[in-house]
Amino acid sequence: MAEALRASIVSGELSPGVPLRQEELARRYETSRIPVREALRLLQAQGLVHLEPNKGAVVAPLDAAELRENTEMREAAEVLALRKALPHLSNAQIDEAAAIQDKIETSDVSEYGRLNKSFHMTLYAPCERPRLLEHVSGLHDIAERYLGVTLSQLDYVSRSSSEHRGILDACYARDTEAAITLTSQHILDAGRALEQFLVQS
Repeated sequence: MAEALRASIVSGELSPGVPLRQEELARRYETSRIPVREALRLLQAQGLVHLEPNKGAVVAPLDAAELRENTEMREAAEVLALRKALPHLSNAQIDEAAAIQDKIETSDVSEYGRLNKSFHMTLYAPCERPRLLEHVSGLHDIAERYLGVTLSQLDYVSRSSSEHRGILDACYARDTEAAITLTSQHILDAGRALEQFLVQS
């Protein structure tokens, strides 16, 4: 239930500010109100839902300040994860990330968030820092909704794919500093572009 509701929010089917009434959600997903309440609490923790006293739940707004914080945290955490992973990263693992990138370039945009997260997490997996990986995973979950807007409103798919290919090339070459620099720019540039869009909208 939580995943289905999350998908509706991330895709934009449920717009920012839309009320999320427990009775309506229970009917929509053919369940009782208890799973609905649990799903809303979970999605609140992910920043997708706001629970307002005496008003109930609403889809959280797209917030430039939240995006900026998430971008900064992702850049710091993912650079650390990649730096720790690179000495242990095998060609087979890079090949796996490259195969995911192939899927990104042929899949529907609705699949981009899931595949993008998988691409990055595959490269970070050998870092041997489970808490760091869990932290990065959570940041990607929050960022997915913003990523969808970036791709649809700013036509960012081709640029993002080109940057992924550059990161892969640097990883294959075992060029640590290039891989880190490209990853940092990849995260920060997308975040800044969308933040500017949100501020101007």
